[in-house]
Amino acid sequence: MKIEDEIHQKHFRNEHQRAAVNLLYSHSWLTTKIKQFLSEHDITMQQFNVLRILRGQHPESISTSVIRERMLDRNSDASRIVDRLHKQELVDKQPCPSDRRLVDVRISSKGLRLLENIDQRQVEFDSFLSNISEDEARELNRILDKIRSNPEELK
Repeated sequence: MKIEDEIHQKHFRNEHQRAAVNLLYSHSWLTTKIKQFLSEHDITMQQFNVLRILRGQHPESISTSVIRERMLDRNSDASRIVDRLHKQELVDKQPCPSDRRLVDVRISSKGLRLLENIDQRQVEFDSFLSNISEDEARELNRILDKIRSNPEELK
């Protein structure tokens, strides 16, 4: 469905404004779909992101500051997310031996099992974008990467 029909707005200043509104609307749409999918596993998008970061680091541990740098939503409170995951026994944490101010975090076996369970349902996750081809997804990725590399971006 066209963005004009979705938000009941017929006119945009130009195609750039239309693209920006379309991107924001699509982000919200996709976020809602992913939240619904993950709610069946009792985790949030941020928790899922942290677990995936930790699985990529497994079996090594990393600090919460490194987790924060790698997160998709850099405004998230990584320490608080890790605390919640620790209460759910999805991660293990311990003070960093070289710097007591830091906490080393490692995904637990329970966390790995949860991600394996989610991976088994990856077809459902991937279905959110199933109406575009692999080539279209590649082109979309290229365009999104290009948008973020805009040298004229307002600072």
